[in-house]
Amino acid sequence: MKNYFDFTLSGKKFLPVWLVIYLLIFLPYIFVLRYSVQMMTPQMMTPGMQTLPELPDNMILFGLIMICIGLAALVIGFFICKILIESVKYSDANLKFNGRFWSFVGKILLGILLSAVTLGIYAPWFARDIHRFFVNGTSLNDSGFEFKGKGGTLFLIFLLGMFLPVIVVSLLFASQLAVLDGFSIYTVLFQVLMVIVMIPGIYLIYKWMIDIKYKDYQIKWQTALVNSSCKILFELFLALITLGIYLPLTYLKLYKYFVERTVAVKEGSTLSFGYELNIPKDFFYVWGQVLLIIITAGIYYPWAAAKIGRRVLSKTYLTQSQTEPQTV
Repeated sequence: MKNYFDFTLSGKKFLPVWLVIYLLIFLPYIFVLRYSVQMMTPQMMTPGMQTLPELPDNMILFGLIMICIGLAALVIGFFICKILIESVKYSDANLKFNGRFWSFVGKILLGILLSAVTLGIYAPWFARDIHRFFVNGTSLNDSGFEFKGKGGTLFLIFLLGMFLPVIVVSLLFASQLAVLDGFSIYTVLFQVLMVIVMIPGIYLIYKWMIDIKYKDYQIKWQTALVNSSCKILFELFLALITLGIYLPLTYLKLYKYFVERTVAVKEGSTLSFGYELNIPKDFFYVWGQVLLIIITAGIYYPWAAAKIGRRVLSKTYLTQSQTEPQTV
């Protein structure tokens, strides 16, 4: 028997949050971008850009705006996560989130301080604390979730799956890129290889995030690194060669792929997740919502996000499984 999820967020409820994002993040960011243009050479600047004040005379203002944007993003991020979590519904009950805002702020400030003092080494433990804050603050039917991932594991993923591959690729292309002036085949190849080498690391980060306990169940991915990385690369390739037209299916197919390899296991019982994808209908539905966002200059985004979220989650289900799905 399939038990389906649902998404109860409405565009009207999400609209105030989206307007705050516009006012406190989007508009100040546009202002920052205008000043950043002054770092370009005079030949690249238009006459209108050259009338802006010199950036060195406004570094304090520039820095304050960047700090305000960052703080606004953190504050708004907390409430967005809370709204999204509490909009997920399963078995006639919505998820609840009881995380405290000031506890979140304390973790952010402490994490930033320790990451700065350790020159970024503490960043994986900082990420673990934030992810654990949201997972452990969530409950369903008065039973809480518990994140089991370790900061040390994430550190190794960052080091071996992200940092070292990027360094190796950068060193391989260092001599060619140093003498290049403008666009060339080497810059394209460098960017393509950079994306490719980062895919396994990104996959491992997401797999690390899905290590959650609920009651006696352990929720995890049953996936393999090579096959999953190839799947991600293939879907991204299709999005690239279609100039982004295929992109909604990239997200939906990857969502289906990993949802169907997510299980909740306890002794004597396995619950399997699934997703019912209708390729033509879902593809055109998502693109229709995206076009409405573009036509309305982003104003329609809250309704699009709510509708797409409801369409996807309402076709996501959990079912009892006698045997664990094969890892592929």
